[in-house]
Amino acid sequence: MAVSLRESVQRVSDPRNLDASVEEVFRLMLGIECTCDPGSTIGDKESVTAVVGFGGLLSGACVLRMGARTAMKMVAKMTGMEFGEVDDTVKDGLGEICNMLAGAWKGKVPELSANCGLSIPAVISGRDYCLHVQAPEFQVHHVYRFDEESFEVTIVCDGLQ
Repeated sequence: MAVSLRESVQRVSDPRNLDASVEEVFRLMLGIECTCDPGSTIGDKESVTAVVGFGGLLSGACVLRMGARTAMKMVAKMTGMEFGEVDDTVKDGLGEICNMLAGAWKGKVPELSANCGLSIPAVISGRDYCLHVQAPEFQVHHVYRFDEESFEVTIVCDGLQ
C-alpha cells in the first residue's frame, strides 16, 4: 500500500510540531531556553540563513534565519567558543542546528519520518537577500527568543504526496 500524507496535511502542518522541535533541539542539544515571540524581529542588517531541504513524500525546506550577532551567540553556546565574525565554523554550526531542527520536525509524523529525506545544509549570509518559494502548499513560521536574541524558523512545503 502506498503511503500518502495528503489526507493528513493538518497533522503535518501543525505549528505545535515546530514549537516542540525548537524546544527539543535548543533545550536538549544546545542548553538554550527559547520562547516563541511573534512580536520579535531580526534586527541586524547582516543576516545568516541556513536551509535544509526535504525530499520524498514532502518536498520543501526548513529555514533558520537570524542576525549575525545571534548566529555567533547561538554557535558559541553550541561549541563553547567565542566568535568575532560569521566565519566557517559559525556557518557549519548553523547548518547543523538547522539539520537537527529539520530532523526533529519530520520525526513528529511517523509517515513523514520514514518517507522523507534531508539535504545537506546550505548557509547564506549577507544583506538584502530574499529566499522565495513559489506558491507553497503550507508554511509554518515562528519567531523565537533566547536571552536578548531573536531568530526565525520556517517550514515550507511546496509539494505533498
